[in-house]
Amino acid sequence: VYANWGWGFHSNDARGAVQSRDPRTGAPNMRVDPLVRAKGAELGIRSVARGRFHGTLTGWLLDIASELVFVGDAGTTEPSRPSRRLGFEWANVYTPARWLNLDADVSYSKARFRGPDPTGERIPGAIEGVVSAGATAQGAGRLSGSLRLRYFGPRPLTEDNRVRSKGSSTLNARLACRLTRRYSLALQGFNVRSAKVSDIDYYYASRLPGEPVEGIEDIHTHPLEPFTLRASLVASF
Repeated sequence: VYANWGWGFHSNDARGAVQSRDPRTGAPNMRVDPLVRAKGAELGIRSVARGRFHGTLTGWLLDIASELVFVGDAGTTEPSRPSRRLGFEWANVYTPARWLNLDADVSYSKARFRGPDPTGERIPGAIEGVVSAGATAQGAGRLSGSLRLRYFGPRPLTEDNRVRSKGSSTLNARLACRLTRRYSLALQGFNVRSAKVSDIDYYYASRLPGEPVEGIEDIHTHPLEPFTLRASLVASF
C-alpha cells in the first residue's frame, strides 16, 4: 500500500508555448506559459503476491491552477479556469508462460472546472475512460510479436456537455525477427481493422464559401489513418 502527495507544475498542451505567430493573420502573438502550479495526491495498492500476476489499483486527484484550452477559430491555446481531475487506474500484467505476457490497463477520470460559470464545468477534450490491453510473445527463438488494443471513451467537446465525441477502438500489431545479435527486422501494422474513427475532435464555428458570415458550429475531426504497414531495421549497440 502506498500514498503520495505534493506540489509541482503541470501542462496539458504545449502548442501555445511554441506558437509565435497567429495562424489566421501571421502576426506575432504572445506565447502561453505552459507550466502552472498543480497539487496532486494518490493512494494505491500493488500486489506481487503471485509470481505470474502483478496488479496495481490507484486512486488519484490533481488540482491545476489553469487549464490550457484549444481555441478553434484562432488555432492556438489560451489559459482558462482552474480545474480538478480525479479518477482511478487499474494496471495488470499476467505471465501464463515464460514466453507470453498479457497486460490490461483500465482508467477513468472526472475532469471539471472549479468555480461556477454559466458556460458549464466540463473541460473540452478531457477523456473519461481509457482501456489498453495486449499480448506479447517473446520466445527463445528469433521471432517475437505483439497485439495491442486501445479504446478511448466518449468525451465532452463543450463546457456544458451538450456536444460529445464518439468513442474509438484501434488494433495494432507487431512482428519482429532477430537477424543477428545486433540487428533485427520488424513489421508493424497500425489500425489493423482500418477502423473509421477520429484521432481527435473539436467543436467550434467555422465558415466555408457560401456559408453565413458568422460561420456554423460543428465538430471538426482529424481522422485516424487507415490500415498502415511499416517495416523497420533496428540496430542495437
